[in-house]
Amino acid sequence: MLTYPLRLYRGDSYRWRFVLWADPDRSVAVDLTGVVVGAEIRVSTGATPIYPIVIAVTLPNTIDLSLSAAASVQVPAAAIWDLQLTYPSGDVQTIVRGAVSVTGDVTNSVPVYG
Repeated sequence: MLTYPLRLYRGDSYRWRFVLWADPDRSVAVDLTGVVVGAEIRVSTGATPIYPIVIAVTLPNTIDLSLSAAASVQVPAAAIWDLQLTYPSGDVQTIVRGAVSVTGDVTNSVPVYG
């Protein structure tokens, strides 16, 4: 499992891309067909509220994650996150996890959206 900390600046938008390979040479793509991908930010394991990360999968092996500016305003100063795959067989694999730290912003800490 990969550890990948998210360092956020409150009120900013974020995008992350994970490309999954089955081998160290990156020549065999992991096939994500039928795989349900989930990612969440929480204060602690099992805690609510959940700060959802928007997910888009591009076959065969790319996962794009995004966190909107409006969502990043809501994330607490310290949290945790992970990225989990649920295969059609029912097998579950958490492939990335990490701490989340949020630095308070100076300008317009509560974005105004028109």
